[in-house]
Amino acid sequence: MSSQEQFSTSTLEIYKKISKHVPEIEWKVHAPLIEKINKLKKQKNAVILAHNYQTPEIYHGVSDIAADSLALAVEAAKTSADIIVLCGVHFMAETAKLMSPKKKVLIPDMDAGCSLAASLTGEDVKLLKKKYPGVPVVSYVNTSADVKAETDICCTSANAVKVVESLKTDKVIFLPDQHLANYVAKQTKVKIISWKGSCIVHEQFSSKEIRDIREANPGIKVIGHPECPSDVLEACDFAGSTGGMIDYVKKNQPKKVMLVTECSMSDNVQADNPNVEFIKPCNLCPYMKKITLQKILDCLENETNEVLIEEKMAKAARQSVQRMAKIGR
Repeated sequence: MSSQEQFSTSTLEIYKKISKHVPEIEWKVHAPLIEKINKLKKQKNAVILAHNYQTPEIYHGVSDIAADSLALAVEAAKTSADIIVLCGVHFMAETAKLMSPKKKVLIPDMDAGCSLAASLTGEDVKLLKKKYPGVPVVSYVNTSADVKAETDICCTSANAVKVVESLKTDKVIFLPDQHLANYVAKQTKVKIISWKGSCIVHEQFSSKEIRDIREANPGIKVIGHPECPSDVLEACDFAGSTGGMIDYVKKNQPKKVMLVTECSMSDNVQADNPNVEFIKPCNLCPYMKKITLQKILDCLENETNEVLIEEKMAKAARQSVQRMAKIGR
């Protein structure tokens, strides 16, 4: 019996898709967990959401919906599931709870935080509003519920410029990512009052690194995320949200590409685009990597790590997300 024949039929097709990214010795551990999770979620009427930065065995192995943070929350709200398991970081689980207040939302590891979200609190926003009275607050969706509750409208990296200009004002407070703020400021006449937050993954990239990769890989297409520093984005061929980056690869099918973002996303996109060669500068998010198959199984079995938001805060935070949803992408 070959090693692949040892895997059950239910997981064999998954392994074939991601075998270039998951060693066979690891798959022997993953496969039984994937099988258990996929059976249990049906029994419990649960839906599993996986962010683009999750590892391939989670993203392709157990997720029902795989996307960026806002799309996960929006699509989960459309399902008839009783339970949502959010495979991502804590603010994403909060957003899912805001969009699905009657569903039980679980996160496999409560310590799966975010350096960007942690850079700002609701109290910080209150102080900014006192300093700049009457100036509307736009907050990136990558923020905690208490920040969203003090926010006029949220945005994503895909619709940030559109959201800012929808307010019909000459200035906005834009929180918390300083690099996304710079990206927006270059595309609008609206004055941007920013915060000094950043993502520990995207701030690691440098324009020199991109130049070196271009020199070693002639003709490569480099695609950056707006959370990167401005000099990095200027060195890229295209800049866009995680969804925009994925769409670029699918549509253009470049011979060789580099995604200037979290490493696992390259693995996941490559599995869906096998004819594209990916050059991977492997910057990992330590918070995303706290999510494992075993933790997913444990939290689903025991229904632990439920994400709850105080109702008054939830109501205010939900409004800022709903206002953004009306603007669209």
